[in-house]
Amino acid sequence: MRMYDIIEKKRNGQALTKEEITFFIDGYTKDEIPDYQISALLMAIYFQDMNEEERAALTMAMVESGDQIDLSAITGIKVDKHSTGGVGDTTTLILAPLVASVDVPLAKMSGRGLGHTGGTIDKLESVPGFHVELSNDEFIDLVNRNKVAVIGQSGNLTPADKKLYSLRDVTATVNSIPLIASSIMSKKIASGADGIVLDVKTGAGAFMKNLDESKALAHAMVSIGNRVGRKTMAVISDMSQPLGFAIGNALEVKEAMDTLQGNGPEDLTELCLTLGSQMVVLAGKADTIEEARGKLQDNLHNGKAFDKFKRFLMSQGGDASVADNPDLLPQASHKIELPAKSSGVVGKMIADELGTAAMMLGAGRATKESEIDLSVGIVLRKKVGDTVSEGESLLTIHSNRQSVEDVIEKLYQSIDISNGNVKAPDLIYGTITE
Repeated sequence: MRMYDIIEKKRNGQALTKEEITFFIDGYTKDEIPDYQISALLMAIYFQDMNEEERAALTMAMVESGDQIDLSAITGIKVDKHSTGGVGDTTTLILAPLVASVDVPLAKMSGRGLGHTGGTIDKLESVPGFHVELSNDEFIDLVNRNKVAVIGQSGNLTPADKKLYSLRDVTATVNSIPLIASSIMSKKIASGADGIVLDVKTGAGAFMKNLDESKALAHAMVSIGNRVGRKTMAVISDMSQPLGFAIGNALEVKEAMDTLQGNGPEDLTELCLTLGSQMVVLAGKADTIEEARGKLQDNLHNGKAFDKFKRFLMSQGGDASVADNPDLLPQASHKIELPAKSSGVVGKMIADELGTAAMMLGAGRATKESEIDLSVGIVLRKKVGDTVSEGESLLTIHSNRQSVEDVIEKLYQSIDISNGNVKAPDLIYGTITE
């Protein structure tokens, strides 16, 4: 088998066999095939696409390139959730204890963030003492006892994907449905879950900016999961404006705790109930979405979800007293209000630009080497469709530097006040199961 022939075949729009896909993934992982040939193949895939069989084969070849997590010692059907990213996306912090509170085991592998704010692990480390350095036996034991645990990602999970992504990043082939879908799904499948619920974002703050692209990505990932024996479904959700009100690590932890007590923002609560209901059904703990949703709503209001969050923190060394006293979380030294320059209706809040403003404060990483300030960020006071009076606060800036003129300028550029009628965007655009 020659790499030249594989490149030529895909360039001409033909489907690659499972053997050909395994050959190039295996060869590239072992440094037996040079970057320039894989670059040529990636560009051919970008223009010629892949069919469903090719996408599944590519995904599994990347899964098999490294470690695979064995979760068979955990009792029950293990369900994982993945979001394609966004601004103020606190859903994992809420969903993990929420679904665990109805006996759905969630063994979560998470990473650190690169972008607007930290990843799930960074956010959880806002809680004093919390750690994710667990042995595999400790991890499995915690999930069996508490139904929830979070661990850092393995260093040798899908090494082929890491190599391919680095090459895609410098060859203008990142934005390709088969390459994105196989990249995401390879990590989820290697992580060992039996069922996968995907939250595919659409809008200005999402990787996929328009709805058609988001639907295509969702269909691709669901197809891959179901083809390789993992029960998979996807929800398409809005990211034209930030989710919830908080953007920033400790601020998002506080918002998650409010939500787990039934006092969270309406959009964040609704998305968590939508995703959580699917997870509960996939795990076999409810027969219908309506039954699952009812169980989750009950536990948001009867204290069970919040108690599960406290136990989760405590079991991983965290100071669970922060749940009852959020002032123990890292606090920024300055709180600065951003007044509206005119009266009207909030017409636009560009999610990714607001995220960039939070990163400028130190809430996120511009590079992997950047250090995160866990205390800083932004808390919105208004969302799209809300009325506002001149001088009224649009948001609060939490900063550890007194002068934030650069951030203020970025924020004003990112928020539009309209004189006309403005409808809040839909939160959920659909559910995809095939």
